[in-house]
Amino acid sequence: MADHYIYILTCSDGTLYTGYTTDLDKRLTMHNSGKGAKYTRTRRPVSRVYSERHTSKSAAMQREYAIKQLTRQQKLQMIKEAAHEYTLSSGNTHRQP
Repeated sequence: MADHYIYILTCSDGTLYTGYTTDLDKRLTMHNSGKGAKYTRTRRPVSRVYSERHTSKSAAMQREYAIKQLTRQQKLQMIKEAAHEYTLSSGNTHRQP
């Protein structure tokens, strides 16, 4: 069974983009090659600053929607907290909900 991910990108203009995928690396490559979302095509390069792994598409899509409802400041705080957790962990690159 495939993992499902939501992710947040930071774009070259400083904006944030939230999306869903089953392959984080491939999706980031697509965004940076101009074959990703229309929003990111003119805002390259982009870099992934946050991701969460989910076991179902439904759960991931619900979480993506919830994150898209957050303010920019709330998203930045979530990213900051995840980065802090990452530095304390032993190499876990994905936040578990």
